[in-house]
Amino acid sequence: MQLLYTAYCAVYLVLLYLLLFPLQFLFLQREAWKPLAHRVNRIWGRLFFFGAGIPVRVEHRFRPDPRGTYVFCANHFSYIDIAAMGVVVDNFFAFVGKSEVKHIPLLGYMFAKLHVQVDRSQPNSRAYSLAKSIRTLAGGRSIMIFPEGGIRAAQPPTMESFKDGAFIMAIQQQVPIVPISLLNNHQILPDTPKVRLHRHPLRAVIHPPIDTKGMTQTDVERLKEETYRIINAELIKEKQVPA
Repeated sequence: MQLLYTAYCAVYLVLLYLLLFPLQFLFLQREAWKPLAHRVNRIWGRLFFFGAGIPVRVEHRFRPDPRGTYVFCANHFSYIDIAAMGVVVDNFFAFVGKSEVKHIPLLGYMFAKLHVQVDRSQPNSRAYSLAKSIRTLAGGRSIMIFPEGGIRAAQPPTMESFKDGAFIMAIQQQVPIVPISLLNNHQILPDTPKVRLHRHPLRAVIHPPIDTKGMTQTDVERLKEETYRIINAELIKEKQVPA
C-alpha cells in the first residue's frame, strides 16, 4: 500500500507541475512577473499536499509581513522540506539550494530562473551564491535557506551545526532572521534508500524573528547559535511527545 501511495503521489506531482508549467514559464520571462511565478509554485504545493491527503498545520508564533524582507532559516531532514516551505511561508523568497536541481527537466529551468544556486564542485560558488543572496535581500526579496547545508540522515534526525552564510547576509543587510522548525517532515518522506511517502499532517512552527539591527560581522557566531537554539528546542520538545 505504501508503494502504491508513493507512486500515486509521484505521478500526481509531475502531472500537476506539467499542467502549471506553461503559466510559470510565461511569468519567468520578466523580472517584474517573477512574484507571479513564485505564486504558481505555491499553488502547486498547496494542490499537491491537498491531493496527497497531507494537511499543512503551521503554528504562527510570528506572522511575517508579506511585504517584509527576512532570512528564513529551517532545519532540513527531508527532501519534502523544499515543497513544504512554499506553503508554510507566504512571502516572496528565493531558495538557496544545490545547483544539481537545474538538471531536472522543467523544474531545473524554474529553479535557475527564480532561485540562488550553489555548486559545491566549484571553489568560488559559495562566494557567488552569498553575493547573489545579498543582492536579492537588497532588492527587497526574502531568502529561504537550510543553514545545515544539506540533509544529514540520522535516526532520529538531529540538526548538524549551521554554516555561516545565512547569518552573514542577514547582518550585512540588517534584516531579521526568522527561525522555522519543521517538526515531522522526516516522517512524511524519510531520507532512506527506499523512497516511501507516508501520510502524516505536515507540522511547522514559525518563531518570532531575531532582529539584526546594529549587529556586525563579529556577531555572526552569536546569531547562528541563537537561531540553532530556537529551532532545536522545538525539535527536542517534539521528540518528548509520546507517540
